[in-house]
Amino acid sequence: MTTPAADLPVSRFRRALQEPVTFLMALAFVNMLGYAGWVTLFNNFAKDAARFSGADIGLAQSVREIPGFLAFTAIYWFMVMREQTVAFIALLVLGAGIALTGGFPTLTGLLITTFIMSVGFHYFETVNQSLSLQLFPKKDAPRLMGRVAGAAATAQFMAYGGLALLWWSGTQRYDLLFAIIGFACIGITIASFLLFPKFDGPVPQRKSIVLRQRYWLYYALTLMNGARRQIFTAFAGFLLVEKFGYTVPQMAMLLLVTSGLNTFLAPRLGALVGHWGERRTIAIENVVLILVFIGYAVTANATVAALLFIIDGVFSILVIAQRSYIQKIGDAADMAPTAACAFTINHIAAVVIPVFFGMLWLKNPSIVFYLGAAIATTSLTLSFLVPRHPEPGNETIFKERAAAPAE
Repeated sequence: MTTPAADLPVSRFRRALQEPVTFLMALAFVNMLGYAGWVTLFNNFAKDAARFSGADIGLAQSVREIPGFLAFTAIYWFMVMREQTVAFIALLVLGAGIALTGGFPTLTGLLITTFIMSVGFHYFETVNQSLSLQLFPKKDAPRLMGRVAGAAATAQFMAYGGLALLWWSGTQRYDLLFAIIGFACIGITIASFLLFPKFDGPVPQRKSIVLRQRYWLYYALTLMNGARRQIFTAFAGFLLVEKFGYTVPQMAMLLLVTSGLNTFLAPRLGALVGHWGERRTIAIENVVLILVFIGYAVTANATVAALLFIIDGVFSILVIAQRSYIQKIGDAADMAPTAACAFTINHIAAVVIPVFFGMLWLKNPSIVFYLGAAIATTSLTLSFLVPRHPEPGNETIFKERAAAPAE
């Protein structure tokens, strides 16, 4: 006969499966497991196997961001299938793109596989943000978003650590490593599809593109965030590889440290967003990023560059503040279409920056990071326009707190 003590872990597991935060944590884990593995290998694979230059890296990163630019099209998929279904399909596409990457060590091959991977990654991120805004109550949203970010960081930790161990054990075939990561994503996605129930937000979502004038500050912050994060994604890691000679296991260990810190800090940073408020959090994030970008531009020390990379990665968690800001000022029925449009806005600069900045990189890499500091300064200025208590009718410091006007 089964004892209550024996039933307890099973009961807790079943209850956890009914929680939206557990569902989003599991899928965010899959998404970041794939993306982190791809990022860890890509720069070295592009340099060693495909002989990429900085300009080629910039081109590949721009192609990677095209699906993000087209993220607004997710709203059309929401018309014919549940957002949860779109999330599962996106993760399967992500896994397939990663599994194929190692077999095509050419510029054309990497552009194609990067695009496939990116379609899955960006569609999932759109759905993830949309469901977070719908399923999490406003009071607890930053804390719960922090837990989801912590799960993603755990996936990063496992991807980086696993790749380092495989590399040191003698498994140094890029095609095999990419395949392991891709098929792991596919397998966990199928398991999640079978385990989790269906989740629906309390308010039906509008099935059309939504752009509202009163959300303008959120759109501007999103655009700046896309620009400055793209510099980190496209060029910070490549700086460590090209200028300081970091190898695959060294990059993996550096990313391992970052993800380990984020696993611990992300839930706590999410809770701090709720304590500090959106305005102060966004300002703090940008002050730190200004200093980081200037540091990238001037340092000639590999250890200092590595520390800047870690700080950059940890403070990226604070983007939670922008998401809780739109949740507080937006209509409940706007969350899905706003998330889709926000990803497109986020990637307007992301499509252009890698190619243009890649050409600047060939002249002087420091120029890229000085421009990053300028972008972060612009975002810092915008943060001062966020009210201390955002809500409908009080979207910026210029508006009186009142009921949201009809639109």
